[in-house]
Amino acid sequence: MVSSPLDKKIPSLASSQEEAPVIELLTQLLLKAEEHGASDLHLEPLAGSIRVRLRVDGLLEEVENLPKKLQEVLLSRLKIMSSSMNIAEKRLPQEGRFQFQGSKRLLNIRISTIPTVYGESVVLRLLDHSSMMLGLEELGLDQEDQRLFKRLLTQPHGLLLTVGPTGSGKTTTLYACLQKLNHPSCKIITVEDPIEYQLPGIHQVQVHQRIGRTFSATLRSLLRQSTNIMMVGEIRDWETAHISMNAALTGHLVLSTLHAKDAPSTLSRLQDIGLPAFLIASGLRAIVAQRLVRKLCPDCKIPTTFSHYEKKIAHLTEKSLNSATPKKASGCSACRGRGYQGRLGIFEILILNEALRADIEQKKTIAQLRETARQAGMKTLREDGLKKVFAGLTTLEEVMKQTML
Repeated sequence: MVSSPLDKKIPSLASSQEEAPVIELLTQLLLKAEEHGASDLHLEPLAGSIRVRLRVDGLLEEVENLPKKLQEVLLSRLKIMSSSMNIAEKRLPQEGRFQFQGSKRLLNIRISTIPTVYGESVVLRLLDHSSMMLGLEELGLDQEDQRLFKRLLTQPHGLLLTVGPTGSGKTTTLYACLQKLNHPSCKIITVEDPIEYQLPGIHQVQVHQRIGRTFSATLRSLLRQSTNIMMVGEIRDWETAHISMNAALTGHLVLSTLHAKDAPSTLSRLQDIGLPAFLIASGLRAIVAQRLVRKLCPDCKIPTTFSHYEKKIAHLTEKSLNSATPKKASGCSACRGRGYQGRLGIFEILILNEALRADIEQKKTIAQLRETARQAGMKTLREDGLKKVFAGLTTLEEVMKQTML
């Protein structure tokens, strides 16, 4: 019998000789994902094989092709390991989770399946506790933005939103805020779907749609829990937005996320959801838009200069380049030849002032709201990204890719 880390978690499922090769294969795939620093492991059914891909620093790369005959046994094994998935159900999407003892740390694995033409496609999300438990200083915020952030977190009430597309690091930023705010004198409750990690000293509630434990229903209950700080995993509809905003107006500091392109367009997005302009102007304190860019490998990055085309497309001036020390990717054994290692955030922080509140109540356009925010000192996502390019932390290509309009 082949021993594997998975056996320690589910010893009763490794009792037959037939299961051992499947366990060993899954173990090796997960160890490879951990070794590469992947956030996701994809098992994708094709016509005659199973394609295995890893998502590393936001990009997918193919690492293996497995025989088609392994498709059913691999999927069945994963469903058994998750304990909450139906092994016989192949027509509907399913979700589950399990733990895996890697070579260096314990990983929480979230599994998602969806039926396709060639069978069920599987994505395993590798949740590393250390990657979520970052402080404000480790997110990629510069000194000025760190000061702004810390000042915002001292507000006694109001709504603080982090916005961006899926995978832009919004939840990580919220967890960093909660760690900063977590104090014995303060009661913090979160409403999440799903709860990625348990935070000591913080009361976390998992949304459960089937039994009616929705974001909005749970939020109403939180208002009767004598809560100081509330974190809402995501504002998805009018009801959640309305309750969150009212909580912000009645003495609570509320942290949440929203899908929006940038900070100024969030103001319009909230109105599209159905919040009245006067409520947004009264309850909203700040919006933090963010993206993730790949960090250059510190062991092999080398100096570079910008081409005429790059200067033109990024609107770079000779004055702005005076103190710049840009670097480019090279590739070495430490980064497996990629030239990049890890990711960092670029940020756009909009703090509401009287001028912006007046613009919101007058229902001005996104362009007008952006201009008012710029006059108040808001630094755009691209400007923050360029500062990190000039400092040699990332490349112009990475920043342009994440900030193209």
